[in-house]
Amino acid sequence: MSLEEWFDVAADIDVDGVEFYWGITPADDREELDRLRSAASERGLSIPMMCYSPDFTHPDPEVRREEVKQERRAIEATARLGGGYCRVLSGQRRPDVSREEGLTWVSDCIDELLSHAADHEVTLVLENHYKDDYWNHPEFAQQMNVFLDLLDRIDESPWFGVNYDPSNAIIAGDDPIELLDAVKERVVTMHASDRYLEGGTVEDLREMEAEGGEGYADILQHGVVGEGMIDYDAVFSLLDEAGFDGWISIEDGYNAKKGKEHLDRSARFLREKMAEHGLS
Repeated sequence: MSLEEWFDVAADIDVDGVEFYWGITPADDREELDRLRSAASERGLSIPMMCYSPDFTHPDPEVRREEVKQERRAIEATARLGGGYCRVLSGQRRPDVSREEGLTWVSDCIDELLSHAADHEVTLVLENHYKDDYWNHPEFAQQMNVFLDLLDRIDESPWFGVNYDPSNAIIAGDDPIELLDAVKERVVTMHASDRYLEGGTVEDLREMEAEGGEGYADILQHGVVGEGMIDYDAVFSLLDEAGFDGWISIEDGYNAKKGKEHLDRSARFLREKMAEHGLS
């Protein structure tokens, strides 16, 4: 569908904005970015966040420098769209990159970006991610212990925080509530997702990851929020405890025919749970 059709779907359900993904963003066309911002606004929507996927674990320093440059473009496009948050990732978990190398390279790259983010009043949000659609390996900081180590290495800044995704923690083999409890004071945005496995097990998923290959494994599916594996009462209790008041994005699968119905169910579930736990 066109972006305008997507805006229309969002305007028909109870959401306040639409999150952009870099692959659908006309980053270098300032007039088109302005037009899209206006088109969303006319429908009562904002564009609060950009999902960008840098790869800061490449062994070649020239490639890492280019990745930093591209993240700067994403920050600029986010600001142009009126957004206040731009996702940043660690990169791929390449077999030939050690933990120490990866932590050093990624933290250096993110630290370098913080002043640019501040200049554009955009907060960089590090997600406990699984894998970008165009990557061959899962996220370098997928596991909780690596993610927390990386957070500790990045300079404290009001322009840096965490984008928390509970179902990604499950895919990593971690407890999503334990992870949230460890990072709750730094969470500024959230991806409300509810994954399930179709036609396989977690062990099958691990074997597929070891084999490599672009994109997500076919057995890993997004579902309607509130109808999967996540204890959202526990999630929202911790967020309320931490005083969270940021954006929550619905991650709800790829089936276009069922998309609007599923999004509406997800939105209604989240509104109800947020109200129960005192979140606006």
